[in-house]
Amino acid sequence: MKMKIGFIGMGNMAQALCEGFINTCNIPGTDILAYAPHRDKLESNAKRIGFTPADSPVALAEASDMIFIACKPYQIEQVLGEIGEALSGKALVSVAAGWDYNRFSYLLASLSVSLRAETDSEEDAEEPEALIDTVRVQCIMPNTPAMVGEGVFLVEQENSLTPEEREALLFLLSALGLVHELPSSLMGIGGALTGCSPAFVDLLLEAYGDAAVKYGIPRADAYRLIAQSVLGSAKLALETGEHPGVLKDRVCSPAGTTICGVQALEKNGFRAACMASIDAIMEKKKS
Repeated sequence: MKMKIGFIGMGNMAQALCEGFINTCNIPGTDILAYAPHRDKLESNAKRIGFTPADSPVALAEASDMIFIACKPYQIEQVLGEIGEALSGKALVSVAAGWDYNRFSYLLASLSVSLRAETDSEEDAEEPEALIDTVRVQCIMPNTPAMVGEGVFLVEQENSLTPEEREALLFLLSALGLVHELPSSLMGIGGALTGCSPAFVDLLLEAYGDAAVKYGIPRADAYRLIAQSVLGSAKLALETGEHPGVLKDRVCSPAGTTICGVQALEKNGFRAACMASIDAIMEKKKS
């Protein structure tokens, strides 16, 4: 499906998606537009990545078929309000935390009312189609490993994309990592797990790196060794599909060193701490 793709916002995640679409999916940079308020930085990123900078959100929307909403979550209402009627007939893909299909539907319904009110105040103006009826929406949650083609993309099952648009989107995302669909009710916990866990893994890398430095391995070497060990262990789990406990048991020889390390982790509440970290995130989401 040939289409023009637009990005509103060009932070780290949008840059990762852009680079992946251009380099992995072979989409020409002329078919990918982006807008961000800091023009100098936008043009610098455009030269480096290869996308086409747009002059305004409205110009971007008018020229795009599928628009990725990659600005800050609190900016979405203002940005879509500024674009207005230019959103009509477009597919919106949101990567913003805290936004789901129902929230976008409510916003589009509100914008439709506002646009009709503006039209009513103008003589001889043709009433615009309601955005809620013409704009198609899909919310996704990516994570930072998408920047190296190893991301996780949670895709909300509830959406209004056409079958062709959804197929094209899933193809694009699958080039940058694992794509997994979840019902709206599980997007919150899914986002907590996949969106936050890279930071927890980084903490693990740093902690074991410190331990290696303590016993004489240079820090750069320590981080490289443990990072590859984590990468290999994760790949083994994905490719074999075996239970993590089974894979763990294969490393733990009777009366060996690994089982002593496992006991030390359990004694210090390793698994409980992992579960508590997710509890803390979910409690924060409620507040």
